Amino acid sequence: MPATAATLAHQPETRSRFSDLIFILQASRPGLWSTQVWFYLLPLGQRNVFHSAAFWLGALYCTFPLGLLLYGWNDYVDFEIDSINPRKGTFLFGARGSREQLHKLPLAMALVQVPFLLAFLYFAGARVLLFFAGSVLIGGMLYNWPRYGWKGRPPLELLNQSGYLLVFVLSSWLNRAPQLPWLAMLFSVMFAMHSHLFGEIMDIEPDRASGRRTTATVIGRVPTKFLIAALLAAECALVFVCFHDIFLSSFLLASALWFLLDATVFWRDRPYTPRQMSFALLAWNIIAIGSIPWVWWKASLTTLH
Repeated sequence: MPATAATLAHQPETRSRFSDLIFILQASRPGLWSTQVWFYLLPLGQRNVFHSAAFWLGALYCTFPLGLLLYGWNDYVDFEIDSINPRKGTFLFGARGSREQLHKLPLAMALVQVPFLLAFLYFAGARVLLFFAGSVLIGGMLYNWPRYGWKGRPPLELLNQSGYLLVFVLSSWLNRAPQLPWLAMLFSVMFAMHSHLFGEIMDIEPDRASGRRTTATVIGRVPTKFLIAALLAAECALVFVCFHDIFLSSFLLASALWFLLDATVFWRDRPYTPRQMSFALLAWNIIAIGSIPWVWWKASLTTLH
């Protein structure tokens, strides 16, 4: 083959590999990594874990590898919906891949888990197998199973968010820390539920166009915002009464008031634009990353008062 022809043949192959890497990275939802790390640190408040290889390995796992395990299934089964969703195909909200890329995704998801599985077995023993089994069962099969998955059966898709509790379990196992109090886990489930509802509000138009039922498509945009505000208010009361964290409870109260204003004054029933959705998630990432030192130093959710 002439040199010029070989070069031209190599360029599409290189671009294809680069495109596949970008797709896999987007499938892991980098826009949610900070939330996963935030959850990972909750059980570890004021514990001297920063010298530990297990701690750093777990923190690293809660970025790309965990994101790919949890959200890769969504992209795998949501090809049709994602093709009309304006917020897909981004690092913040997930991938929009070709059918060929999606067919390769399960293998990539499995290969990324293997080194962490082996390392976690060394640091925490065979019980980590329960974490991986639970993540696949709850985050993958139970939520995304075609026709029978909970993602299309409101309000079961909200209950499915309790799977995020597995991050606390993994963190405590890897770092030999006590499990969080059950009220802290209840707070975290409600937090995950209101976050999921916000994502459903963003997806109302493509979900309705594809025939998918979610809590937001069933009750509507404005009632969903009221539901988010109610969850935030409940989280605020729980954190203030049971954990005496004025800083966190104030943030939750302010967020509840914001959604009330959103529902009644600002956007009301109007959809957000893609730029507004991106701004909201970027703002949350800044808040999450900025509050991580506070979460560790305050350690407010590790002990009931």
